[in-house]
Amino acid sequence: MASSFDVIIVGGGIVGLATALRMLEISPGARLMLLDKESGLARHQTGHNSGVIHSGLYYRPGSLKALNCRKGYEQLVRFCGEESIPHEICGKIVVATCAAELPKLEELHRRGTANGLEGLRFLSPEEIREIEPHCKGVRGLFVPQTGIVDYRCVALKYAEKLASRGVEITLGERVRDIRHDDTHVEVIGEAKTYRAKAAVVCAGLQSDYLARSTEPDLPLRILPFRGEYYKLKASAPQLVNHLIYPVPDPAFPFLGVHFTRMIGGGVECGPNAVFAFGREAYRKTDFNLRDTWAALTWPGFHKVAGKYWRTELDEFYRSISKTAFVRALQKLVPELRADHLEPGGAGIRAQACDRDGVLLDDFDIRISGKVVHVCNAPSPAATASLAIGQTLAEKVMPLWL
Repeated sequence: MASSFDVIIVGGGIVGLATALRMLEISPGARLMLLDKESGLARHQTGHNSGVIHSGLYYRPGSLKALNCRKGYEQLVRFCGEESIPHEICGKIVVATCAAELPKLEELHRRGTANGLEGLRFLSPEEIREIEPHCKGVRGLFVPQTGIVDYRCVALKYAEKLASRGVEITLGERVRDIRHDDTHVEVIGEAKTYRAKAAVVCAGLQSDYLARSTEPDLPLRILPFRGEYYKLKASAPQLVNHLIYPVPDPAFPFLGVHFTRMIGGGVECGPNAVFAFGREAYRKTDFNLRDTWAALTWPGFHKVAGKYWRTELDEFYRSISKTAFVRALQKLVPELRADHLEPGGAGIRAQACDRDGVLLDDFDIRISGKVVHVCNAPSPAATASLAIGQTLAEKVMPLWL
């Protein structure tokens, strides 16, 4: 039996690290441990993030996403400035490529305004070209608050500050089970069992597996979606200055293929959103039987497939056909050619789905006894990490103080 702690945080991604940081601000003397199954921190959603600092444009006003994104945006930008982490608030354009998309663009403007964004303005085709000379659209929406950063650098800076304040970070320890009673929590790893007064589980892609340890009838499951990217070759023309996004489909919780300038240089193009046959299936050939079976046997999966099968077929086609991927990107930048692109990376989005086939559109945080579970925290969780961390710290503190 390992030493006893006040709180154990499971998950070494940006949300788990931010939660520990905020806990220490509330209770500087707290004895904290952070566990992660990998040999390094930020190896999954954080480390495969596109690096966009989201402004809060897309999210339903009043939702956890909207509230935490706006707060977290300000906190993240301030943190990066104080810690000299390279970042840039460069702005982005959301582009309507046809008249049918104009009402959706108007709705984005309404949401952004309701969420407190300032400086939003519509762009004519000529004004679009003034900012992005190679972009074509019938109308655009300029969002000045959007920025870029390397979230792995942010997460490692969080970890550095935690280590300097005595937080015990244990890597390479996969959590197998979580048990709790009225007085304490036991986190059972492969090597040891760890004891604490309370726990916060920020396990991302594995979040539902661990949540079912304390809530067997958990009414949701994680469906993994792989997002695949291309990159503009260094020899390609400079076709993109900053960030160019399409108008998203409001029925599907993904933003569509877009162009993102990266803080370390270069431009990413993508991602698509294909069902992944494994929660860590970063390559197209990767397969995990347990993860695939868990998804295929979940009632909500079949309802999602029934609703979105045409969309998902298009996404799979783009996955196997570079020509189709390029065609989608050309809607925004017609001059783009296939020979301008080279393969980029990929990430897996942990998307929660309920029994009715609803893909959860908001963060999902639930308390089971003395354990706080984060069961759905897709984008903009990285942008909102310090705000989500504050929320989680405030939820777990009464469980052990």
